[in-house]
Amino acid sequence: MKTSLVALSMALAAPSAAAFSITLHSKLATTSLHAATLDAPIREAPGAGWEPDWEDRPGLAPEEFMQSDMTKPDLSGMWECPLTRWSSDNVDIVEAQKEAAKMPHCPLEMRASAADNAMGAEYFAKNKQQIKADLLKYGAIWFRGFDLMKSVKGHREMYEALELEPCLDPLHSSGLRKFASERDALYEEVNKPSLRGHYIGLHCESTTKRTAAYAAFVCFQKATEGGGRFLVADGAAILAELDTKLLQKLYDRKIRISVSNLDLPPSLPGFVKEGVKGLVDAAVAPKFDMDLEMMFEADGKAGRLQAVEIAESPINRHPVTGLPVWFNNAHNHARKLRDRRPCGVPEVGMTEVFYADTMEPLSLEDCMEIKRASEKHITALSMEPGDVLLVDNYRALHGRDVFQGDRFHAVTWFTWDDNEEWRGDERRMVEKNGLNKAINKMMDWLPKDFESQQS
Repeated sequence: MKTSLVALSMALAAPSAAAFSITLHSKLATTSLHAATLDAPIREAPGAGWEPDWEDRPGLAPEEFMQSDMTKPDLSGMWECPLTRWSSDNVDIVEAQKEAAKMPHCPLEMRASAADNAMGAEYFAKNKQQIKADLLKYGAIWFRGFDLMKSVKGHREMYEALELEPCLDPLHSSGLRKFASERDALYEEVNKPSLRGHYIGLHCESTTKRTAAYAAFVCFQKATEGGGRFLVADGAAILAELDTKLLQKLYDRKIRISVSNLDLPPSLPGFVKEGVKGLVDAAVAPKFDMDLEMMFEADGKAGRLQAVEIAESPINRHPVTGLPVWFNNAHNHARKLRDRRPCGVPEVGMTEVFYADTMEPLSLEDCMEIKRASEKHITALSMEPGDVLLVDNYRALHGRDVFQGDRFHAVTWFTWDDNEEWRGDERRMVEKNGLNKAINKMMDWLPKDFESQQS
C-alpha cells in the first residue's frame, strides 16, 4: 500500500470529503498532533546495509526538466492499475527461504558510459530484452549517470523504448501523489515540504486489490540541503533473512493493516458512532478502490474508528518467476516502528499492522525482527539527476529517507506488458480525479514545518 496513506486518512477524517450531513464535534475531524503515549520511545533514523556515495552530478533547471514533448500523444487515458496477482497458498517456509537466499544482490547497478549516453533512447531500445531479463533476476535496476532521463521528456523516451505500458497509481484517488506531468503518465513522488521529515518505510506499491507490475523512479533534483536517499530492498532477501519461526507465525496467522484513524469522543451514543461508521463506509471508502472494513477500537483506543484492509499473506509468489518473496508493507505501517523513527504524519494518518486471526497489533519483538531483517538489505541510493530505479514491484520494496530543502523525484507506474490477460481492460477512471485534486490541495496547505509541530 501507499507509503503512509496520509491522504486517505485525511479524507476519512474530513467531513467535507465524506459528505457528512451531520455536524460533529471538532474532535471527529482531527486528532491531536501530540497524540500517542506518555512514555514515547526514542526516535532514531533507521539504518541501511549499503549506502553508495554521492557524486554531485549536475541536473537541469526546473523550467528545463519539466518540459514535455508536445509532439507525443497525451497519455492521461492510461491503463487502470491491474488487480493484485496472489499466489500464497501452501508455501513451505523452510524451502521458500532456501530458494529466496539464492538470489543476487538487489539492485543491479548499470552505469552509463560516454558511448551509452551518446546513444540516448536507442540504448534502451537496443538492450530492452536484456534489461527486462535482468529486472526479473535482480528485482531492480539502478540506471546511474544517464543524461537522457534528466527531463520529463527523456524519462518518457526511456520507458517507451523499453515498451513499458503506464498505468494509474494503485491509489490514484488518495491524493498522496499528484501528477508531475499528467500527459506523460508521470506522478510526483512524496516531495511535499510538509512530509520531508517523515521516513517512508519499505513497501510495495500495492493493496490487497491492486498492484502495479513495475515502476520507474526518476530523480530530476536531489534534496538541496541533504538527505532524501531512495531506499530499495529485495523481498526475496528479506524473506530469507527473517527468523523462520516468526515467518511461519505470520504466514499462518496472516496480517491486516489499518490505514487511518478517526477518533470519536468515547462518550458518543452507540447509534451516533454507528451512523458515522456507516457514512464513512458508504461515502468515502469506495472512492479509494480498496477492500476496507470500518472497525471500532481495533488498536484498543476508545472511540477510534479505523479503516482496515482485509487479511493478506505476508508471502507471495512472484507472478512470473514463482519465486516466494516478502510481499507486504509491515516495515512501513507497523505503529511500533513508526513511533521509533522520524515521522511527519498526524495521528489521523498513523497506521497499524495486526495479526489477522485475533486483530492484535504485532508485538514489539516481531516488529523489531522485521526491522532488523528489512534494514539489513536496504540499499540507500544516492540518486542524482538523470538516475532511474526500475523496480519489479512484486519483488523489490522501496521507501525514502528524510530530507532537507527542496527535492524533486517522480515515478511512472506500469501495468503488465507481456501478459495482456493480467492487464485487464480498464482504462482510466476519470471520476477519481476530483477527490485526488481536493486532497492534494489539503496536503499542499500544510506548513513546511508541519512535522516539527508533532514532537
